[in-house]
Amino acid sequence: MIQVTKTFLPPQEEYNAQLKRAWDAGWITNRGSLVQELEEKLKTYLKVSHMVAMTNGTLPLQIAIKALGLTGEIITTPFSYVATTSSIVWEGCTPVFVDIHPEHLTIDESKIKAAITDKTSAILATHVFGNPCAIEEIESIAKKHNLKVIYDAAHSFGVQYKGKSIFEYGDVSTCSFHATKLFHTGEGGALFCNEELREKMFSHHNFGHKGKVDFQGIGINAKMSELQAAMGLSVLPYMDEILSKRIKVIKHYETLLSVATVTFMQVREGAVWNYSYFPVLLPSEKITIAIQKTLGKKEIYSRRYFYPSLNTLPYVAKCEVPISEDISKRILCLPLYPDLPTSVIAEVSKTIINGIAKRT
Repeated sequence: MIQVTKTFLPPQEEYNAQLKRAWDAGWITNRGSLVQELEEKLKTYLKVSHMVAMTNGTLPLQIAIKALGLTGEIITTPFSYVATTSSIVWEGCTPVFVDIHPEHLTIDESKIKAAITDKTSAILATHVFGNPCAIEEIESIAKKHNLKVIYDAAHSFGVQYKGKSIFEYGDVSTCSFHATKLFHTGEGGALFCNEELREKMFSHHNFGHKGKVDFQGIGINAKMSELQAAMGLSVLPYMDEILSKRIKVIKHYETLLSVATVTFMQVREGAVWNYSYFPVLLPSEKITIAIQKTLGKKEIYSRRYFYPSLNTLPYVAKCEVPISEDISKRILCLPLYPDLPTSVIAEVSKTIINGIAKRT
């Protein structure tokens, strides 16, 4: 059975060695030495100044909205994972959807201005599949209209844009360290911000504590455990190997699929991409469903990701975003992980080519 992704597991003895450190210390949670060490190593690896490791990738979004004091409307993308929209609604704000760019798949910056009202407090944009948004344009709009900017960078571990980490842009950036991600801690995530905001974000993720006794405001429990940090410390040394193997897989796909009528996501100029996913756009939803079904019969699993377009969720106001709706129906993320056999890449590509030829 070939899954759409496969968790990278470091040698078990290396993970056990990290766990032993926690066992020996008798310290499993409440920001022990492993969490603190992981944060420092990630800051060095990613070349970022400030971060807070958290227990998943959704809580950083919710904490950012809360900590920035956002109210009213938040302009966002309909083409993302549901957590982007649900976090806005969960925090009592209203998502206002702006359609996406048909090639980059990120929010269309040229349509943001028209969506701004006197109720707008922020822009929450997603770097889709690690592909950067039009950062300069978004931040120029935000500055002109006094809006905060949050980037959902769940897929963006290691991505650089114009010479610096993607996490260094916006008021806040967030990342997921879920087991399916490029870098993972089993379940986990992080929030990135400037020095001024970090203390507030840190307090929010730790029940609102200010020190061990006092409280400076409301908070929740979003702390990463030592068990999660142990996994992250075990995975991090393998990142260069993981990335190089994923690049080879994607290049192989691109070569084999170059003869098919499929469209690849266009990586934004100035970006160093991380090869986090391999989405292809097929000619129609009918063909997409048929190819996914055919692959499934061969026990090769792909994913309609992102589907559906988030403007169709039952708890948001309906609106028309035709590009997002169209792309969400035709997109398919193909199996991608470091040790994916070349024979599987060939079989997936052949199935796609034959599936399109049969139905066009």
